[in-house]
Amino acid sequence: MTVIEARGLRKTFGTTIALDGVDLRAEEGRILGVIGPNGAGKSTVLNAILGLTPYQGELKVLGRDPWSERDQLMRDVCFIADVAVLPPWIRVSQVIDYVSGVHPRFDRVKAKSFLAKTAIKHHSKVRELSKGMVTQLHLALVMAIDAKLLVLDEPTLGLDLLYRKQFYDALLNDYFDRSRTIVVTTHQVEDIQHVLTDLMFINQGRIVLNCSMEEFEARYLEVTVHPEQAAAARALKPIHARQVLGRSVLLFDLKLDRVADQNLDRQQLAALGEMRTPSIADLFVAVMGNSSGEAQGAVR
Repeated sequence: MTVIEARGLRKTFGTTIALDGVDLRAEEGRILGVIGPNGAGKSTVLNAILGLTPYQGELKVLGRDPWSERDQLMRDVCFIADVAVLPPWIRVSQVIDYVSGVHPRFDRVKAKSFLAKTAIKHHSKVRELSKGMVTQLHLALVMAIDAKLLVLDEPTLGLDLLYRKQFYDALLNDYFDRSRTIVVTTHQVEDIQHVLTDLMFINQGRIVLNCSMEEFEARYLEVTVHPEQAAAARALKPIHARQVLGRSVLLFDLKLDRVADQNLDRQQLAALGEMRTPSIADLFVAVMGNSSGEAQGAVR
């Protein structure tokens, strides 16, 4: 089942083009990471999906037009934003009572079960909770709603490593299953590489990479090149190069056409040095930092 499908999605703010012909598809039971620099269009994409902003082009979320059918859509969609706030005076128990009263698919027993795994007390007021605890409270509330789509916009922004790990562990172990779909944006890409099933890079309102994690792992290789093999390695047209402790680390796209329309294979690269699958962060830097049309075309 296709949960999100966008074709030619376009959004402008005056003379600023926020989205420039975005095509996007997210299937049921997948976790899509939307990665991009500030101002790339990430939040605009999410706002369109959530029916928070009008747009040009075609967009269906769970078979509905999010702008004209938002009321019905939000019964099946949950959202956590980096700016999500709760009244500082409210108690945790009152928050649970409130959500129970306004959302027909909220399960207060589940919410309490999730909170029981944290240090959050039901009698505590929000102002008494740390930023990490407030995020845990938001997640507990969301996970207790029987939604088909969860949208996360920088959900762990400002949290330390421990809270970020707890957040994503809870998301995977207590919420995600093959009937739910998650879309997440974050700058902390190292936190979510093990979580994602699909990956999308966006820059200046355009998609510059869109692939499954299976394709990512099969297609891209990073090689720490032996010094005597440096010239031979560079002749194979890496899409990015960097220096680490005096050694050249080259990133290759195995599907990039080179000489006589032949693609690289892993055996060729193994002879050049030590191979590994790059991190999402490594590939992100390569894509965003390389302004040549050839490198951009390699990852579209």
